[in-house]
Amino acid sequence: MDGFYTIGGVLRLLPPTIALLLLTAPAALAHDQGEGWYGETNDKVVTNAGFLLIIFFPLFILLASMLQWKLEKRKDARKKAAKSRASSRRWQSGW
Repeated sequence: MDGFYTIGGVLRLLPPTIALLLLTAPAALAHDQGEGWYGETNDKVVTNAGFLLIIFFPLFILLASMLQWKLEKRKDARKKAAKSRASSRRWQSGW
């Protein structure tokens, strides 16, 4: 066996695998006359989905920014504590 699980073996199988997936995907999705799991999609459904996206992304950015701010605050407190420990004579000597 000349190394089926090597990078060359994987790269050799990648194009046929992608082609197979691209050719079989339409057949897999061709049931229920193209209707998805949600049901019939009309203008109201699309508009409400758009509004949900408009609400979601600013909220996500706000929450991620608050989390980042809190983590930075903790990091700065740890740095300050380490610096004060390093300058304290109590922690400079051994036993």
